[in-house]
Amino acid sequence: MGIRTGAQYIEAVKARKPEVWLSGRKVEILFEEPVFKQPILEIAKLYDMQHDPEFQDKITHVCEETGERVNNSFLVPKSYDDLIKRRNVFEAYAKATFGLMGRTPDFLNVVVTSMYYNSWFFEKYNKNWAENVRNYYKYLRDNDIFLTHAIINPQNDRSKNSHEQKDTYTHLGAVKETPDGLVVRGAKMLATLAPVTDEVIIYSFPGFAPGDEKYALAFAIPIDTPGLRIICREPMQDGQRSFFDHPLASRFEEMDALLVFDDVVVPWDRVFLYNNVEAANKLYPMTGAGQQPAHQSGVRGLVKLEFATHVAMKVADTIGVDGYLNVQDQLGELAQSLESIRALLKVAEYEHTMTEHGEAMPAYVPLETIRGLLPKMYPRAIEVIQIVGAGGLLMSPTGADFESDELRGSIDNYYVGREGVSSLERVSIFKLAWDLCGEAFGQRLLQYERYYTGDPIRKRGIFYNNYKRQTPLTMVDEALKGAQLDNKEALTN
Repeated sequence: MGIRTGAQYIEAVKARKPEVWLSGRKVEILFEEPVFKQPILEIAKLYDMQHDPEFQDKITHVCEETGERVNNSFLVPKSYDDLIKRRNVFEAYAKATFGLMGRTPDFLNVVVTSMYYNSWFFEKYNKNWAENVRNYYKYLRDNDIFLTHAIINPQNDRSKNSHEQKDTYTHLGAVKETPDGLVVRGAKMLATLAPVTDEVIIYSFPGFAPGDEKYALAFAIPIDTPGLRIICREPMQDGQRSFFDHPLASRFEEMDALLVFDDVVVPWDRVFLYNNVEAANKLYPMTGAGQQPAHQSGVRGLVKLEFATHVAMKVADTIGVDGYLNVQDQLGELAQSLESIRALLKVAEYEHTMTEHGEAMPAYVPLETIRGLLPKMYPRAIEVIQIVGAGGLLMSPTGADFESDELRGSIDNYYVGREGVSSLERVSIFKLAWDLCGEAFGQRLLQYERYYTGDPIRKRGIFYNNYKRQTPLTMVDEALKGAQLDNKEALTN
């Protein structure tokens, strides 16, 4: 089939019957549920972009194996030009969602593509695992499947490993082997957009210890597999808000969920790793499943930071405060942060390395630097919006107020912006800003940016240790040349 349309994606959503729980009730018809409907439509637009003449040649290519068009996120990069082709789809999808949807289909497409091309890693442990990974990649690519993932254990007792938890199956683990497949039980989070995806893939960060064998798992199954329960977090909006009053929250609410597996049968041809602590700890770094998608998240993060920066600038301009030096200082700080991330991305692409298997890998240091900086830069951008908008962010009337003949005169008089900015324009901009910096929707985006790649402190520690190992401190030795005391006896006096 190759690239599918938005309509085909929507039909797939309607055809599936996953067990989805929202605010204490089971959702019967996903597409008609207000919280999910508009996000489904936004994802459908991304699929339609693949068929749009403006974007098609930029974000898709003809697969040499099948002759069908497929998304560039399924492209195995073997050169700088291939990295740019993948960047094109990352950028197009991020701009279409203002960087506010962190788990658009391209993200996990890249993860599986990395596993596919590095199936040699799985082959070292089990030839069937390698074959399963290769077949699954082709299935995703050829059917344009939308994946979610759940790779984090629930926040229970973080001082203990999985096998030390009070309940054996608090964390997702294997129960038994059957002729039909591997039976698994327990929970994983944080499955973003899970209710509206086609399938879920499970894999994990390193951190397994001896005794955790049953929790060392990697597999993929349809999202409506029997026994799989999706428990959604509290919605950040009710799906009933108007576009005027909530221009972002009404469209881009990315539902997150806890996945509970109640003796779910995973077919053997969908098992990629099982009962092997060493393999589970090495999967993430050895297959590129960490570094390659960092390219996507970096591009998406750049667009999100750019959007927040533009909102801050527009808020300041709307009320005429960007002539003040202190405001210029804050907005200039955001602009420089933005351009720093843009430059780092270009360096990561230009200074790519080639693996021994012929895969172009975006440079590690600039990508990890982005991962370290964005969790600080984006919250700062939100803070600047809050500071510049000040009390005005709390005082916007509603669309219904604008439609009231009795109120319109007062609103036009008291909500007007600087000269040339009408009340309608000023209020629209401030509502956009409040959605981003004040509403629960915006706060979820903030928390997401802090932690989407894991604990930022732990990540920075890992980066430092890697950086130290790979960076000879020769400049220090060079600076100290000739500085030794000639009289060695002076050292003991």
